[in-house]
Amino acid sequence: MATTQPTAGGLKPAARGITPEERKVIFASSLGTVFEWYDFYLYGSLAAIIAKQFFSGTDPNTGFIFALLAFAAGFIVRPFGALVFGRLGDMIGRKFTFLVTILIMGASTFIVGILPNYATIGIAAPIILITLRILQGLALGGEYGGAATYVAEHAPDDKRGAFTSWIQTTATLGLFLSLLVILGVRSAVGEEAFSSWGWRIPFLVSIVLLAVSVWIRLSMNESPAFAKMKAEGKTSKAPLTEAFGQWKNLKLVILALIGLTAGQAVVWYTGQFYALFFLTQSLKVDMSTANILIALALLLATPFFVVFGTLSDKIGRKPIIMAGCLIAALTYFPIFSGLTHYANPALEAALKNAPVIVTADPATCQFQFNPTGTKKFTSSCDIAKAKLSAASVNYENVVGAPGSVATIKIGEKVLTSYDAKGLSKEDAAAKDKAFSAELAGDIKGAGYPSKADPEQMNKPMVLLLLFILVIYVTMVYGPIAAMLVEMFPTRIRYTSMSMPYHIGNGWFGGLLPTTAFALVAFKGDIYYGLWYPIVIAIATFVIGMLFVKETKDYDIYQAER
Repeated sequence: MATTQPTAGGLKPAARGITPEERKVIFASSLGTVFEWYDFYLYGSLAAIIAKQFFSGTDPNTGFIFALLAFAAGFIVRPFGALVFGRLGDMIGRKFTFLVTILIMGASTFIVGILPNYATIGIAAPIILITLRILQGLALGGEYGGAATYVAEHAPDDKRGAFTSWIQTTATLGLFLSLLVILGVRSAVGEEAFSSWGWRIPFLVSIVLLAVSVWIRLSMNESPAFAKMKAEGKTSKAPLTEAFGQWKNLKLVILALIGLTAGQAVVWYTGQFYALFFLTQSLKVDMSTANILIALALLLATPFFVVFGTLSDKIGRKPIIMAGCLIAALTYFPIFSGLTHYANPALEAALKNAPVIVTADPATCQFQFNPTGTKKFTSSCDIAKAKLSAASVNYENVVGAPGSVATIKIGEKVLTSYDAKGLSKEDAAAKDKAFSAELAGDIKGAGYPSKADPEQMNKPMVLLLLFILVIYVTMVYGPIAAMLVEMFPTRIRYTSMSMPYHIGNGWFGGLLPTTAFALVAFKGDIYYGLWYPIVIAIATFVIGMLFVKETKDYDIYQAER
């Protein structure tokens, strides 16, 4: 057990290295968290296939957005998981909470692997899928705060950033593991079989990971600080009231959210998930190539979580996190333009040389964000814009005469759209087929590629840009666990730090892909969705610099802040 010394606030680790026993339990905590993130990220990595399997009752664009929203549902409920499991963790203990969260996560993921699709059981398929995603989100909401608290309470004071940064690697390593399994299965069964049934195998494999993780969690010891507090009867009887019902602590929760985790979250999800979606959906890079490049970027950049976590022990947490938010916001546009240039130069050339203009009555144009998956966009304007967005074609909006039918001008050629409202299903399908064929021909004639050409792709440069994006992730994410732990008192730490972390990452971060793609469809610019992370990252930088205090020298065993 760790050598400890009493302080005014309770039990405190002495400033020395970590014992083999402590190293074992920290490793166990981190490894279990890797498995849990693996389960959670499988869905995000397979969003395009999930859309076809479970949301085939809608058009492709709506189906993909709906699939992303189902992915986001798991993030949306994470703060509620933080409330439930944070309360348990502060009242009962870390070890029990770890065991419950991994059981919920593993079982939910395995069931996705055996769940019949929309073609088999109809609307029940997406309903059950979303329910499972919610259960995953609740479990994950209870995982992170406990893991970060557990590790921090075992770490020497001068190495807290370094030790908690290992927890920060677990999300990326979990994503990396999910990508490796997906690539392995895809290569083994072939693309057609993978799209049909092979995609289920990575979900089914999670039952093995679940068994390993449960064994690991059962072998863990309770945090010595929590065990001592419990033995002395000093644990919180009402952690939710203490955390959020008293202004002195609620103020810290709010600052942790808007001055730290909101910006950290959008940088994190832009650098990993949005980059993947941008490659596959906007730049038409095939899924296998995109996954390999993302996986390599993650592999190369992951050690920098520990680098920046360790650096934060020396210069502070705040400077590194704030710098990451600012640099990311200032460079996203050139980096994503560079991805287009190196991944799909033919698309870049078409965007420059073949301007497209959509002329339509603004009254007939809607913001094509469909959270229910049931709304139909039937106006000539909506149809035209949806088709162009799906083809990654930028377009300029021009106001048309009231009541006019939308037109698409590609170079010197003008194509008239159509209204589907009032048409029978058969007539609408016939119109759509004819219009889509003509538009595809015009787009191809203007130089817009249907997919990225592997021979023209500069993979080393794409990898370099992806690596830079993940470096930003390591800057904002590496030190944040230590900083959140240090902001709150021991007795309500699990509850207090979990809420801002999961609102920031679950809501601001989890909704990023859906929001960004809806913005792209609205504006007609494949880069327009970047404004979402840029604005939030800058807001976090400003608020964090003005109001958030440095924490690296705080005594984490203090009773009060």
